[in-house]
Amino acid sequence: MISLNRTTFLTQMGVSGACSTPSGTGNRRPMALKVVSMDSNGRAGERSGSVLVENSTVKEIAKPPSPVVEVEPKSTAGSWAQDAYVEDSAAAMDEQIMTPWSVSVASGYNLLRDPRHNKGLAFTEKERDAHYLRGLLPPTIVAQNLQVKKMLHNIRQYQVPLQKYMAMMDLQERNEKLFYKLLIDHVEELLPVVYTPTVGEACQKYGSIFRQPQGLYISLREKGRILEVLRNWPEKNIQVIVVTDGERILGLGDLGCQGMGIPVGKLSLYTALGGVRPSACLPVTIDVGTNNEELLNDEFYIGLRQKRATGQEYAELMDEFMTAVKQCYGEKLLIQFEDFANHNAFDLLAKYGPTHLVFNDDIQGTASVVLAGLISALKVVGGSLADHRFLFLGAGEAGTGIAELIALEISKQTNAPLEETRKKVWLVDSKGLIVSSRKDTLQHFKKPWAHEHKPIKKLIDAVKEIKPTVLIGTSGVGRTFTKEVVETMASINEQPIILSLSNPTSQSECTAEEAYKWSQGRAIFASGSPFDPVKFKGKMFVPGQANNAYIFPGFGLGLIMSGTIRVHDDMLLAASEALASQVSQEDFDKGLIYPPFTNIRKISAHIAASVAAKAYELGLATRLPQPKDLVKYAESCMYSPSYQNYR
Repeated sequence: MISLNRTTFLTQMGVSGACSTPSGTGNRRPMALKVVSMDSNGRAGERSGSVLVENSTVKEIAKPPSPVVEVEPKSTAGSWAQDAYVEDSAAAMDEQIMTPWSVSVASGYNLLRDPRHNKGLAFTEKERDAHYLRGLLPPTIVAQNLQVKKMLHNIRQYQVPLQKYMAMMDLQERNEKLFYKLLIDHVEELLPVVYTPTVGEACQKYGSIFRQPQGLYISLREKGRILEVLRNWPEKNIQVIVVTDGERILGLGDLGCQGMGIPVGKLSLYTALGGVRPSACLPVTIDVGTNNEELLNDEFYIGLRQKRATGQEYAELMDEFMTAVKQCYGEKLLIQFEDFANHNAFDLLAKYGPTHLVFNDDIQGTASVVLAGLISALKVVGGSLADHRFLFLGAGEAGTGIAELIALEISKQTNAPLEETRKKVWLVDSKGLIVSSRKDTLQHFKKPWAHEHKPIKKLIDAVKEIKPTVLIGTSGVGRTFTKEVVETMASINEQPIILSLSNPTSQSECTAEEAYKWSQGRAIFASGSPFDPVKFKGKMFVPGQANNAYIFPGFGLGLIMSGTIRVHDDMLLAASEALASQVSQEDFDKGLIYPPFTNIRKISAHIAASVAAKAYELGLATRLPQPKDLVKYAESCMYSPSYQNYR
């Protein structure tokens, strides 16, 4: 059997209708083929015959008078097909010898320009002979681990974070496996480089640093042709799409088309932290214009130079996109919404939740990771969630999403009605405390949090009145947890829980140093972006990071591996509980309420198993029978960045 990348093969051979039908049926197409193979001595030869292409394998069958290829586009769209992970599965990685295919065997100069198969100086003597690499590489053979060491050394030479980001992106474009090996092995150091906070600056300057496409750009010019645009993407077995319209990038506002850095970064983490194959991931930016005048006047801006489309025009484009991706990739495709503005984020989730497998990371992912931190923190401060009072600064998609999941978890634990458990949670927006007297003027997603209370304008006054045990910042406005606010929290609570979640670092409500100093070292602190450890009164405090990267890679893997067709709130609760269970006593002793990222793949496997188990329990999983050990199954499905041996 000759291993073959089906997507590349079918695309290069010109098979029309590359997007599989949802039913998974299709007509067999005869096609002429000349197979170029290598003998044991590395000599190339041609072999005519009939082969059958099925997903990722080519099976040699008969040798009729004229060479043909019988193509059966057997759909794995949105499914967990066993052979979808044959090439990259961790279990098969060490033993399997594979052949890198394009139309013919990838070799010579082209092989060194193919990021999926390129190994750089790691090609062996035998591989250099077999694939015509003699003279194209220096004579030294370098193991992958040494390549990782060299790349890390080079990246550390850069003093500017954006330069480190660009170096990582360059590596991803020329040697995919080395990129992921480097990121996995040094995730705590490099996560801030490939994602927040550096990705924020990368998006701001994306027009200047843009080199080659890393995803699909779907603009208003493609309206009516989105299915055709999807077919331009070379990979056909897509299992997860991360999509943004760039209107609310982190805490930086409307960056339009340049928001592509977010889907690219998120999907890098899907692979590195969750083990989803890179070829199964598709970053998408929906470009409907931008209201950012600075970008519209920037000669290097790469998007549509017009004000944002709204209303029916926007809705029609999104509806065409959602219909097209489901038609192209199937029912089980996971679509993750990223950095949409509040008015669209909630509407899109509500509209497509019943019909698509959709997940909003800003609403649901943030909520799940924060709830996990709170569950962990309770092991330090004591009591149950129902014993605590929660005050939020910020009532957008992140704030209301977290608030709702907290109320759901309290309802689950106490069997109290959701309407009652919501009263444990208070929100402050730009106009002050959200109270019932404001209900007529509130956006619909804020109304459940309008409780009976007199109006309060300032955060400090709300802290004094509500007397929260937990203060959570999702405002996107930096330094709003002032010294007075933190000191008041410390006067009310022996160990105040303070979560400063806004990204990037410049938008954080307070720094780790401020939280520890102003609370006299008594605060339990976590932030959205990373902060360095803080030494205060002779004690070293290690701040936690409530990073969505803890949740969404494992959450997505759990959905994919179980063939889940819809997201349910109980899956988010299961993910939170699974993450909280991974915090050890050693972590608590350091002041952490989240486990270290060094164990993130193990953590993701446990989260995936918990999410999949809940999906099976709810009857939303379609991969049957259910694997006996979901944790081991999750680990076996994870993409491995180790090099394979080539014939």
